[in-house]
Amino acid sequence: MGADEFIKGKKRYCLWLVHAAPADIKKSKILYGKVEAVRQFRLESKAKTTNGYAKVPNRFAQMTQPEGQNYLLIPRVSSERRRYAPIGFMTSDIISSDAVQIIPCATLYHFGVLTSNVHMAWMRAVCGRLKSDYRYSKEIVYNTFPWPSPTDAQKVKIEQTAQAILDARALYADSSLADLYDEVTMPPELRRAHQNNDRAVMQTYGFSVKDMTESACVAELMKMYQELTKGEQS
Repeated sequence: MGADEFIKGKKRYCLWLVHAAPADIKKSKILYGKVEAVRQFRLESKAKTTNGYAKVPNRFAQMTQPEGQNYLLIPRVSSERRRYAPIGFMTSDIISSDAVQIIPCATLYHFGVLTSNVHMAWMRAVCGRLKSDYRYSKEIVYNTFPWPSPTDAQKVKIEQTAQAILDARALYADSSLADLYDEVTMPPELRRAHQNNDRAVMQTYGFSVKDMTESACVAELMKMYQELTKGEQS
């Protein structure tokens, strides 16, 4: 599952041989041939790093898959035309590619905050760009994001509004996330669910739901970030 597969609903398959016994690989002409082809490809590469991975031809070069854990998936690249960059939960049997960022063991609360207009405003302000599209990274966007300090009741509320977003998506199982998050075709149920989630998250920060602009939101988050990193800067 990469960004393209996740957002556009494409199907892609791989041979996941991390725990495959050498005897099983060798017994299969198909598996043995494909693993050997990978080994030769890596050996012939001009990149020293790729050459090194020839020693483990049955494995991905970049492996981010959490062992036996479900995870939250965030595409590394998403269209700037979307108000909300689509993110979602994946089960442990779906292999994440290097085109996505993952958060193992994420909860509905984490999903609610990260898919909110507060986090999206932060992402738009600090993320890199691929042409004009958003390029999400854990170092620049996720690791720098100032999280709120909700009360128990506020946290429960965000969990509820986050679940409502997933429920609204489920009403349109035949539509891809690219369809659902297009500003022209976004279903009203999904838009309302996001707006309710936005309000719930903003309230945990003490932000004015009625009056705060996106630039003002980013300015407040920057103040929080500066306060959090004050010791590191001195």
